[in-house]
Amino acid sequence: MAMTFHLDVVTAEQQLFSGMVEEVIAPGAMGDLGIMPRHSQLISKLRAGELQYKTSDGMASLFVSGGVLEVQPHVVTVLADTGMRAEDLDEAAAREAMKQATDALQGKDPEDLDYEAIQTELESAKAQIEMLHRIGKLRGH
Repeated sequence: MAMTFHLDVVTAEQQLFSGMVEEVIAPGAMGDLGIMPRHSQLISKLRAGELQYKTSDGMASLFVSGGVLEVQPHVVTVLADTGMRAEDLDEAAAREAMKQATDALQGKDPEDLDYEAIQTELESAKAQIEMLHRIGKLRGH
């Protein structure tokens, strides 16, 4: 039997996952983080991207738009800004969000723009599309 640890993935609205896992690959702010059982403690900001985890049933994925990852020796907690299950991702909605963010950045009144929020939306939409394409390739689409 493989060594495991507990993973909790939550947003302000919902719990996306809670259970025992063998491994987590998280989209850290400075690059992907691979977490195995008994990993040393750490806290990291997350960027928008795919959070992968391995259970006894195999690999699974969630999308997180950013947040914080806390690693303890036997528990990993992800406090995601927003997130969704891979099967709930919608490429058309992500492309529309990307278009709206791009249009907003090209807007006429730059004083009223919240560039950081718009950039975050743009990065989140791009990450969703990238994840959809990766998953599609894995499923043979």
